[in-house]
Amino acid sequence: MFKPVQLFADWLTYGVFGLGRETLAGGAVNFFVFDTIKILAMLAAIIYAVAVMRTFLPASKVRDIILKKSRFAGHLWAAALGIATPFCTCSAIPLFLGFVQTGIPLGITFTFLVASPMINEIALVMLFGLFGFKIAALYAASGFTIAVAAGLIIGRLNLEHLLEGFDPSKRVQNHLLGENMPWTERFSYARDYMLDILKKVWPFVLIGVGVGAWIHGYVPQDLLARYTGEGKWYAVPLATLIGIPVYAGCSSVVPLIGALSGKGVALGTMLAFMMAVTGLSLPEFMILRRVMKLKLLFIFFGIVGAGIMFTGFLFNFVMR
Repeated sequence: MFKPVQLFADWLTYGVFGLGRETLAGGAVNFFVFDTIKILAMLAAIIYAVAVMRTFLPASKVRDIILKKSRFAGHLWAAALGIATPFCTCSAIPLFLGFVQTGIPLGITFTFLVASPMINEIALVMLFGLFGFKIAALYAASGFTIAVAAGLIIGRLNLEHLLEGFDPSKRVQNHLLGENMPWTERFSYARDYMLDILKKVWPFVLIGVGVGAWIHGYVPQDLLARYTGEGKWYAVPLATLIGIPVYAGCSSVVPLIGALSGKGVALGTMLAFMMAVTGLSLPEFMILRRVMKLKLLFIFFGIVGAGIMFTGFLFNFVMR
């Protein structure tokens, strides 16, 4: 799907800029070009598609569906929806924004935001192939639990006032668009909404991917194995912290997990790293900063990070 983007990144990095394929700078620049284009393209496509879909679904109907269920059941449904829509953190954000703007409780929207990138079929299939059914199932169960617990805690804290860039008085009116709306108006609305969001978040995408590109190009690949070997008490927290700024998809992280397992890194430590990479990321932080105050962002990252570390310690204890 992104092969033309990769070819363009290769041409720009190695042809136009003249950087060597095996150099650190070449790897960092190639990563930056490829991931910037990929993230912005995915954001544009998903925002546009979600906006078109929202023209058919009045905000009141969405709220009624959620509010007819108990609050706990709402979180379970949001986590299940997140698993069924396996986006990366950055591409899950447009759906998250749509949920917030339709008036769905903040805690439930956060449950979706955590579950969507953390648990997906790619990670589960690859973990099953590398470690077997037990590990894949435990990973899915722990990710689901973290998503629901994080959403429940944030919902209890009543933090809606820490959102930015939303006008509550316009939530319903802007999205009660109706089933009889002409297609030309639907497409026009979706285009305008997409461009408005992209104008707000593109600088944050560049900053987040830039940091990730530097790490990708200049941080040694065996750093995690060197400092998080089995038996070190700080292995899980360090693996979690290292994973947050590393933006990558499950398809590229799971093979790394397999390689680390042969270097003496404990399973819980590896899973904590993987969860941090897929469930928390610096580009996600930068994009969400546009619609959240820092206090809410740190609360969100802190709760999810604590859940990830708990899972890592638990796996290391059970599997030793």
